[in-house]
Amino acid sequence: MKARVFVTLKPGVLDPQGKAIHHALEGLGFSGVEDVRAGKLIELSLADGTPDADIEEMCRKLLANTVIENFRIERLETAA
Repeated sequence: MKARVFVTLKPGVLDPQGKAIHHALEGLGFSGVEDVRAGKLIELSLADGTPDADIEEMCRKLLANTVIENFRIERLETAA
């Protein structure tokens, strides 16, 4: 089983990487971008039947800093 964890900064938290990307895009002539927020994607290969609660605990204890970050878990369908 596979799962994806998307980790993003909470609204209001300064995002220097997003600002740098925004500035670079403007420098390349992309004027329509109003804001950029950068995050991370973590893919997990898990044993079948791993409960959602275990994945959430992984996120809270290690994968995301829940003080300044939000996370979203997405389970992926595996081919039979």
